[in-house]
Amino acid sequence: MSEEPLADMVHRHLRPVPDFPKPGILFQDITPLLQNPAALAAVIDHWHSNLHGKADLVAAVEARGFILGAPLAHRLGVGFVPLRKAGRLPRKTISEQYQLEYGSETLEVHADAIPKAARVVLVDDLLATGGTLQAALQLVARAGGRPVAVRLLVELAGLGGRRRLADMLPETAIEALCLVEAETAP
Repeated sequence: MSEEPLADMVHRHLRPVPDFPKPGILFQDITPLLQNPAALAAVIDHWHSNLHGKADLVAAVEARGFILGAPLAHRLGVGFVPLRKAGRLPRKTISEQYQLEYGSETLEVHADAIPKAARVVLVDDLLATGGTLQAALQLVARAGGRPVAVRLLVELAGLGGRRRLADMLPETAIEALCLVEAETAP
């Protein structure tokens, strides 16, 4: 049996959900991928193979990023740093506000979570316009870390997210496993 290309496998395990979280948005649900142990392992194995020895920490955006970032950190043998929504961390934090396609949000990290100059891989499920990931990268840098890579399951084409991130940090390697055309809900 031939091995399915990773991009095809990720795409096959996406479930588009119309009108979520608001009318007109076509949400890309990654739950089917998470429910398939072989598919999830293939993603983590791929990321591990090209990041081994290149990171000191993995940081991930709440909440779907946690599901992907924590096993990657474990596999790489490095620590995991949660980037949380405002008000969910118990100690002193650094925060970054950003705009979403459908509102605004704030990310926070513990002020002491990232050692100075630590090489940080940022993980999330999806790149759209890049607002969330731009805020996450700024937060990592403000906390003292050095973003070295961004790893994503899905990139929505045509929304400018990759360009926004590349302009901000041209030395940071950005990889999305699957490119999906940005669509609005029917």
